[in-house]
Amino acid sequence: MYQALIACRKSFLCVLFFSLFINLLMLVPSLYMLQVYDRVITTRSPETLTMLTLVVLYLFAIMGGLEVVRSRILVRVGNRFDRALSEPLYQASFQRALATAGKPSAQAFSDLATLRQFIAGHALFAFFDAPWIPLYIGLLTLFHPWFGAFATAAGIILMGLAWINEKSTQGLLGEANRAHAQAQEMAASNLRNAEVIQAMGMLPNLHQRWQQCQQAYLLHQSRASDRAGVLSNLSKTLRVTFQSLVLGLGALLVIEGSLTGGMMIAGSILMGRALAPIDQMIGGWKGFIQARAAHARLDALLAKLPAERERMPLPAPTGDVALSAVSAAPPGAKAATLHEIAFHCVPGEHIAIVGPSAAGKSTLARVLLGVWPVQHGEVRLGGSDIAQWPRERLGPHLGYLPQDVELFDGSIGDNIARFGQLDPAEVLKAAHKAGVHDMILHQAQGYDTLIQGSGGVLSGGQRQRLGLARALYGSPCLVVLDEPDAHLDTLGERALIACLAQLKREGTTLFVVTHTPAILDHVDRVIQLEAGRIVRIDARTRSDTPSAVQALRLRARGRVGDAVATARPPQESSPS
Repeated sequence: MYQALIACRKSFLCVLFFSLFINLLMLVPSLYMLQVYDRVITTRSPETLTMLTLVVLYLFAIMGGLEVVRSRILVRVGNRFDRALSEPLYQASFQRALATAGKPSAQAFSDLATLRQFIAGHALFAFFDAPWIPLYIGLLTLFHPWFGAFATAAGIILMGLAWINEKSTQGLLGEANRAHAQAQEMAASNLRNAEVIQAMGMLPNLHQRWQQCQQAYLLHQSRASDRAGVLSNLSKTLRVTFQSLVLGLGALLVIEGSLTGGMMIAGSILMGRALAPIDQMIGGWKGFIQARAAHARLDALLAKLPAERERMPLPAPTGDVALSAVSAAPPGAKAATLHEIAFHCVPGEHIAIVGPSAAGKSTLARVLLGVWPVQHGEVRLGGSDIAQWPRERLGPHLGYLPQDVELFDGSIGDNIARFGQLDPAEVLKAAHKAGVHDMILHQAQGYDTLIQGSGGVLSGGQRQRLGLARALYGSPCLVVLDEPDAHLDTLGERALIACLAQLKREGTTLFVVTHTPAILDHVDRVIQLEAGRIVRIDARTRSDTPSAVQALRLRARGRVGDAVATARPPQESSPS
């Protein structure tokens, strides 16, 4: 954040430089009035009036041009600031989504837009004009010391109102922002689950909860706005009052003979101009508060972004996977859900991961891919610690199908190709391998069919099969499938079994979280988890019977006694 502002410092200095001349030219109306009253009227010279007017019009044209240039500079500074922060902000938001539990938020991009709009808006002009207030007060003091003293006192009073405005609204605006964020998050969650809400008639209850958050937001926002409105209107009223009172003061000085009539009128105009930036700051204080809060949130987010360091390129990984004493937990959780996991997988080996709910199966799948960092131990792929790999280099060598398949806005072909450089041959190869080619051809435009992030008209099984094709794109050396048959029909299950056989022939290392007997019958080993620990590793052989498969399923669900009574126990080996 600081570096982005430093990069724009020359532009800000240019704006400040232009502001100097703009504020000098703002003296023109006062000086024009002074000359008209004290020179033109007394000499009754039309020629003098004509020349003064032409000069003033010329200077006003210059001032207008400088205002346009200053405004355009700030617009481009805002755009440059956005470009400088957009990439690290995107990466930081992505890292936060990985490192925190719950639904990710795009608040950071709204904060960036708030900052850009404040930089490019007119509210910032008051801060560039404020340094030149002493210029006007100094000129008023040259007219008469009482003018300078009066203007100084008026400025202090208005700045005091600005400080009171800040202190009286800061807490309320903070509460309003928190309530607003909570209401937005709740509304987004409700919209994502609209079908469930509609099916079970939950809308009135959820609407009531959202309405409570929204009312809290409106209450705090209204109180803050009411206070700010009172102080803002008071500021405007006082500014007009001070401008009129200085006119009365000037009249008194004219009566005493220590001031001319022109100075009296010019002093009133200068007084209004001297106080204008303070009044503008009070009027735009709400925008400043929002920009300041956005800056604080962005600064805190970017501070957590780890510095990227250049790593020496590693050779392409093999499917050799080794875990040694790995303990891990989901993002945001302190207590580990995996404990002392250790085993070794040779390239081309297929391993099933089974166990009851909350046994740590999905956590292990993410740890194998390096998506979730380990608390203790290490995960090695091809002999290298998986944490040492830059994700953009490692990703093409990995394939992952999560439980909840998310597609992205774009064509089917782009989704399979992971939105990289689309290789038609590789896309077709992955689609054939996943058994989804024929289904794609039945879509409106085949591989060019545009789909939404939610999959659009695609069924859950079709999204899952497209997700499988995406996982297989580029022939990765390691593939991890988490409940790959959760939404598949009979035809989809057959295609999945054929896909697993194809991966076996190609020597692809596979980990699959499943309880399906047909899948268990095609793996080399079965790792059984309970409470985050490996309790059994069963080596499968061709002689295993269907009853043995049933035993594995029962063991995975904690019914080991029933399995022993109904089936021959499979060959067993200890975790390694």
